[in-house]
Amino acid sequence: MKKKLPTLKSDKEAEDFIENADLTEYDLSGAKQVRFEFQKKDKAVTLRIPEGLLDAVKKTAAHERMPYQRFIRMALEKAVHPVK
Repeated sequence: MKKKLPTLKSDKEAEDFIENADLTEYDLSGAKQVRFEFQKKDKAVTLRIPEGLLDAVKKTAAHERMPYQRFIRMALEKAVHPVK
């Protein structure tokens, strides 16, 4: 049986853990892929959508622990460049 990942409360704790831990000993089955955004966001878009849809987007983004605008960008990227 693999170890459960510890709860890390800071970037420093995470860096120290990764530096010293053997990740093959830990259960990573619940891990989610994280995508970092490095490109400059230099264009703005105004989009009218039903309030219920925006509420659902915000709720889903909160569940995913990300800002709703980033969630919308990711959904658009998946639609334009689907993962194969």
